[in-house]
Amino acid sequence: MNNRKAFLISMIILLSNCISLAQPIKIDPYNYKIKKHIVCKNGAVVSAHTLASEVGVQILKQGGNAMDAAIATQLALAVVYPNAGNIGGGGFMVAHLKNPRRSKSFSQGENISIDYREVAPAAAYRDMYLDSNGNPQMNLSQNGHLAVGVPGTVAGIFSCIKYSKLPFKKLIQPAINLAENGFTITQREADSLNNTKKKFLAVNFSATAFTKESLWKAGDTLIQKDLAKTLIRIRDNGAKGFYEGETARLIVEEMKKGNGIITEKDLKNYKTRTKAPISFNYKDYQIISMPLPGSGIILQQMMKMIEKRNIAAMGFQTVKSVHLMTEVERRAYADRAKFLGDPDFVKVPVKTLVSEKYLNKRMHDYDPLKANNSTDVKAGNINAESEETTHISIIDKDGNAVSITTTLNGGYGSKVVVTGAGFLLNNEMDDFSVKPGVPNMFGAVGAEANAVFPGKRMVSSMTPTIVLNNNKPYLIVGTPGGTTITTGVFQTLVNILEFNLTAEDAVNKPKFHHQWLPDRIDVEKGFPEKVRTDLIKMGYKINDRVFTWRTELIQVLPDKKIKGVADNRGDDSAVGYKP
Repeated sequence: MNNRKAFLISMIILLSNCISLAQPIKIDPYNYKIKKHIVCKNGAVVSAHTLASEVGVQILKQGGNAMDAAIATQLALAVVYPNAGNIGGGGFMVAHLKNPRRSKSFSQGENISIDYREVAPAAAYRDMYLDSNGNPQMNLSQNGHLAVGVPGTVAGIFSCIKYSKLPFKKLIQPAINLAENGFTITQREADSLNNTKKKFLAVNFSATAFTKESLWKAGDTLIQKDLAKTLIRIRDNGAKGFYEGETARLIVEEMKKGNGIITEKDLKNYKTRTKAPISFNYKDYQIISMPLPGSGIILQQMMKMIEKRNIAAMGFQTVKSVHLMTEVERRAYADRAKFLGDPDFVKVPVKTLVSEKYLNKRMHDYDPLKANNSTDVKAGNINAESEETTHISIIDKDGNAVSITTTLNGGYGSKVVVTGAGFLLNNEMDDFSVKPGVPNMFGAVGAEANAVFPGKRMVSSMTPTIVLNNNKPYLIVGTPGGTTITTGVFQTLVNILEFNLTAEDAVNKPKFHHQWLPDRIDVEKGFPEKVRTDLIKMGYKINDRVFTWRTELIQVLPDKKIKGVADNRGDDSAVGYKP
């Protein structure tokens, strides 16, 4: 009887899986609405595009877990959000997995990170972007074929498969359909394509799907037939459908057209890295974030430098709280410039950088009444990305949480579209220190630790983060924004954990940013005028700036309902699974 019962149960599960596999993902790519916040019960996906978020939730509804949704959403973003969603770039993933599937090495409730950052090609070398006089040629590191690092996104997606439930062919099919049949673009997307047209034409030797004779307008349909063919090769051949065979051949051919240096061997040799994430306690919470070459270490430094200073009593966006947070940001970014690099190539003093003794010493010259300056405040003494990135926050009904930030670096990356393959390539080589002390496109300076070297990963500001409360997901957060990413995540966390702002206000209220150099506070429109005036009196320089923060936040409420919030700064959208 027991054997018969077990057999019947297994048949029911098999039949259910077959039905789920047969069900198509139904979305309307020509009529969709942007949803800025939702409250739901059984899961949510918040991403840069409604269609991608909807794909992820449909996967949840058909029996997938958070990792299934993460895979499908990333692939959909590669189609519907070409300025940052990608298969020609890279990214980071942090996850809290309640019960990892098909993995004996991780116990229930394990926290993991997957690094699929781009790497420097084998032919790269330290001074490759300097002219004969040693002057940096930043155009070469930022635009065109020589700016491209070996892509990691596809390998990263396949590194997630062992934690998923549904067949990969089901997860990629929505992206194939969106590329093959097209989708309507918004006014914001039309403007972005129109503004980039000259750059597309300047670096591409063949026509691309992103340019046409007339201007793009809202409601136009963007069809990407070549990209659909590439996705089909990945569907049918797995990661080899990208890193080997026809797609690899097309990438290498494209490289040769514009003096790029990626080879078939570079592609075939690419590997992801799965490792323990940055993990630290902040009061009653556990915060997990991305280890090097990500910027979780910088987030940890900033959170720990404010932890014992009763910032809650100072109040949200008062002179006192902004001053404290600015000086914390200044010190963390000074350390970033000097010490951070790929730990496989350079020794980074991680334990010291986040130790209580070191962080207390970093704040010894903090004056609550006046501004410091970056001439005096340098990195500590230790003896031993246009900013186009995109973020996805996901949670499922079982409490699996995934936080993913991916990037092409600048808007549309290098602007190079692989002829015949239809996808954009990154310009991540600019995230290396082209020359020590010379700022990259985001104004960030670096030292020898982040110099170009074959096979090395460049330091990234990406900071996908999950906050746990009693070992259960409470917040899932991340944002694009180049060097402003980490300060954006930092301020969003402080807004909720210390100032008790609502999720909507924590994401959308005006923010500010300091990155050591240049020595100024960048502020958004709407930043309190009196606070600005008082900060100037304290000795700060204030700079008005339009930020590209597009924070995707999920918050688990006390009643276990799920709130998803998509940033008002873009077309980002939150979609929930209610039943």
